[in-house]
Amino acid sequence: MDAVIETRGLTKRFGELAAVDGIDLSVREGEVLALLGPNGAGKTTFISMLCTLLKPTSGSAFVAGHDVVRDELGVRKNIGIVFQEPSVDDLLTGEENLYLHSMLYGVARREIAPRMERMLDLVGLRARAGDLVRAYSGGMRRRLEIARGLIHEPRILFLDEPTLGLDPASRQAVWGHIRDLRRRKPTTIILTTHYLEEADSLSDRVAIIDRGRIRELGTPEELKRKVGGDIVRFKGGPRPEDFAGLDFVHEAVWEDGALRLTVSDAPRHLKELLGRCPVVDEVEVRRVSLDDVFLKFTGRAMAEEEGQDTIFERIALARSRK
Repeated sequence: MDAVIETRGLTKRFGELAAVDGIDLSVREGEVLALLGPNGAGKTTFISMLCTLLKPTSGSAFVAGHDVVRDELGVRKNIGIVFQEPSVDDLLTGEENLYLHSMLYGVARREIAPRMERMLDLVGLRARAGDLVRAYSGGMRRRLEIARGLIHEPRILFLDEPTLGLDPASRQAVWGHIRDLRRRKPTTIILTTHYLEEADSLSDRVAIIDRGRIRELGTPEELKRKVGGDIVRFKGGPRPEDFAGLDFVHEAVWEDGALRLTVSDAPRHLKELLGRCPVVDEVEVRRVSLDDVFLKFTGRAMAEEEGQDTIFERIALARSRK
């Protein structure tokens, strides 16, 4: 299947700060690619260049066959975007937001009404379409933004933290609608998220981004296999040297006051592991998660936000040093 997005050495610098640092990436038509990384990793900057909202410092990027620098309009005709921050007009109704977006994207007038109906049904907002958006809940606004991003039938949909700040029920509703979209049409989706279960269950591939670079790329299962087994955590008593010589123990490291082992087939070997540590306060056994993958390839967990700074705060810091 042909690539619908291609980047080569794509870089964006703000002063001395490389927010995106030489990314090479190829995304297939109809693929869902999740970008994982902490705040400030470069995810939003990367997407902003693909959407022509930022110009690259160097490198190249083609979206739906169009150069993001030389053919911005060609790119924009083929994409839909759901931003981190709400961007629908709350002084308009849901219908009016969709109608305005359709006009801006040149949807044929005879097509607007039937497309609006399909989109409102897709995101479950038909009954509230005539209400002002200011009366919508956070989840309803997100669903309207998804409908707006899709109404011109883009080949590629960019979702930048689409469920950020939503309650669990609203998050599930949003992703239910996106799954329904995938069943109806093979839209390519580029997703950024902090919710690892979203990336795990929805994406075909995951790119782990840290400090502006892709550290690892593969399917969720491929990345988990690279960690090397199950996770066993001991609190109280055991030390790494207690498990020396066991060929099914691949790694023993300290993590948040507990000893974390990476083990092949932990349930089968748990009795032998416990025999090496007669004194233990707590034992946890679980399958590898994408958080473990992120920890392995970046040296820290997804929850560690490097002081909770955002890319915009880093830009300001870099500029202040010029």
